[in-house]
Amino acid sequence: MFTLSVPPRHAVAVHSEVAIPAGHFAMGDPFDEGYPNDGETPVHPVELSAFSIDTTAVSNAAFAAFVDATGYRTESEQYGTSAVFHLAVAANKPDILGTATGTPWWLNVRGADWAHPAGPLSHWQDIPDHPVTQVSHSDALAYCAWAGRALPTEAQWEYAARGGLEQARYPWGNELHGENSDGTPLHNCNIWQGTFPAENTCDDGYLTTAPVDSFEPNGFGLYQTSGNVWEWCADWFLPKYYKSCLAKGAVMDPPGPTIGRGKVMRGGSYLCHDSYCNRYRLAARSANSPESASGNLGFRTVSA
Repeated sequence: MFTLSVPPRHAVAVHSEVAIPAGHFAMGDPFDEGYPNDGETPVHPVELSAFSIDTTAVSNAAFAAFVDATGYRTESEQYGTSAVFHLAVAANKPDILGTATGTPWWLNVRGADWAHPAGPLSHWQDIPDHPVTQVSHSDALAYCAWAGRALPTEAQWEYAARGGLEQARYPWGNELHGENSDGTPLHNCNIWQGTFPAENTCDDGYLTTAPVDSFEPNGFGLYQTSGNVWEWCADWFLPKYYKSCLAKGAVMDPPGPTIGRGKVMRGGSYLCHDSYCNRYRLAARSANSPESASGNLGFRTVSA
């Protein structure tokens, strides 16, 4: 592990954010569609104080401003490699160092980092309005410290992501697709179409990331709380946590467990598909080790 210093706050980062009023909601999966080991059930009541949250994931341009102001080096830059999806790699063959165990569609690429999200032959300046990726949980916290922000708790994230729709499957309702005027499917988010992981037909317009304000926002004005990139949350991940919350009754501003097997990720990504990773539902949750980074993992922030 690297010991990362938190950069000083040199400037006030400008964030497009929306105020979320205090309220309560039923947190968890009412359809019982989640993976048993993810702990999406039981549904339990949660009460939240008011907070403000970014309308979009943090973009490449916003993260670049942080790096320019502080000289911060991400964990991927320090390690020298990071994970890139096999159809997206932009690197010479010698820089492709191997595959991830059990997930051969992920390649370990030398020179992949936030500024070169697909490998050393790519650059963030080509996609400044796309979400920053290849950032670890520690990297996200360092950005937050500089910007005077914080990562959302898992409860804040789900409440805001729902956009006022009580116990809906997606930010727009319960059906994945709408219908265009010509009868073709209307895509509401950036996920995988085709046969995973070999062929993405890109019916939604994107092989990998989309600009952070693509598709229609939810009822609170948040973009892409389903698909595009996973988003780090503040909480540790513990599958049985919801059971302990239910036992307590209505929990006020739940901070998450004190221990866990990784940090919570929410929202799914462009790689999610119902045949492999049906986690672009609002209740879906997953986790990764805090030092991990990949080409489909970013974050959004809340007011500290």
